[in-house]
Amino acid sequence: MKNMPTVKPGIVAVSRDCFPSTLSEKRRQAVVAALKEKGIPVTEIKVVVENENHAMEALAELKKAGCNALVVYLGNFGPEGPETMLAQKFCGPVMFVAAAEETGENLIQGRGDAYCGMLNASYNLGLRGVNAYIPEYPVGIACEVADMIGEFLPVARVKIALGKLKIFTFGPRPHDFLACNAPIKPLFDLGVEIQENSELDLYAKFKANENDPRIEAVAKDMAEELGQGNKQPGVLTRLAQLEITLLDWAEANIGASEYYIFANKCWPAFQTQFGMVPCYVNSRLAARGIPVSCETDIYGALTEYILQLVTDLPPTLLDINNTVPYDMYDANKKNLGSYKPTDLFMGFHCGNTPICHLKNGEMRYQLIMNRLLEDPNAEPDITRGTLEGQIKAGQITLFRLQSTADCQLRSYIAQGETLDIDPRSFGGIGIIAIPEMARFYRHVLVAKRYPHHVGLGFAHVGKVLFSAMKLLGVADVAYNQPAGTLYCDENPFA
Repeated sequence: MKNMPTVKPGIVAVSRDCFPSTLSEKRRQAVVAALKEKGIPVTEIKVVVENENHAMEALAELKKAGCNALVVYLGNFGPEGPETMLAQKFCGPVMFVAAAEETGENLIQGRGDAYCGMLNASYNLGLRGVNAYIPEYPVGIACEVADMIGEFLPVARVKIALGKLKIFTFGPRPHDFLACNAPIKPLFDLGVEIQENSELDLYAKFKANENDPRIEAVAKDMAEELGQGNKQPGVLTRLAQLEITLLDWAEANIGASEYYIFANKCWPAFQTQFGMVPCYVNSRLAARGIPVSCETDIYGALTEYILQLVTDLPPTLLDINNTVPYDMYDANKKNLGSYKPTDLFMGFHCGNTPICHLKNGEMRYQLIMNRLLEDPNAEPDITRGTLEGQIKAGQITLFRLQSTADCQLRSYIAQGETLDIDPRSFGGIGIIAIPEMARFYRHVLVAKRYPHHVGLGFAHVGKVLFSAMKLLGVADVAYNQPAGTLYCDENPFA
């Protein structure tokens, strides 16, 4: 997928002047060799930072190499002033990691004390107001440090991408879904640009593209992608027209940003004016690395994009929608292991999930809007355009980044799976299992007033997401507590 940055890390070894710099240099070389063996790209910065002048030399070397992420490696105790100055002046995400001692045979001339130096590095980062990435246990031998750097790369990608991202919106956030209506000030705090537009702006461009010669080729591509699932072929030209309109808009308005996503209003006037439901277009753009949230859910679009950055897979946005009936649970109990009925729910949306994540995805019409907008006895017309089917079974991570009404960022993360059980319903839908979901639902989603939309990433990426949120400065990161561990507001007598 495109529409996201490539992380180009540089590693800089540091050394306190009362320790031999050759120790840090030798250990840095061992880490670089381990990274090469693991296929993790890195630029080895040759200068070893012992003082402020060295720090400036390292910055120049990093800039010349085009590095957009920095690994500060304490090969020994390290000079806490120059090493944290280096981090402060570097324009990009920074990681701090330290060397463990390699052998009991060399603990006099070969002892580095980086275990100690990491403490002072952390203290001085605080003095300088630098929010650096520090692994859970930031001390290791070369191969362990290489693994830590590998885990840093997707975290760094989030930080880099959000600083170059623009969110395009079309239409006001719906009154009936006021939960999607969140303040945009925290987006600017993250470095994200936003361009809010009217539905009329989009409609004017859409009408201007009515006879665009590109439509035929895009409609043909849609038909080929859908194959036997193309149950509503008559709407493809309208959908193709919308797709090229959105992409044209982004190209013309990307400005100083490098990456972009959309948050668009999609009902009810959309159907009567544009003549379709835009869900399938949303699914296709998401598959290309351009998430499009519906109901003008700005933080939903950002949530999807972050999931894309950490999984390198297309995400989706679903409603945390409905419970699983007991009779359905009982009929599938032998395949449910230790999951309780309250660990399950159905994730649903009209039809925006990319076809790669669906079993037998089909182009259909939106049943709920059809009830509202069309004659139920006639063939559907303006409510066509959904991509529907069961979401494939596999590992997933639920995630949401959201602003509160008073502009405080918070998020939640929960790992689980989608189950290979027929939901026996409509839309893009799947049965999702999250350990202790009932308590998570009550004491995080309800208690902290999260909206109904959740981002779904198609891998277990909780560790990376948690680290990314901390690097972005999100203080409140909730997760599903295991049985026996109470939430702060949970009734201990329940």
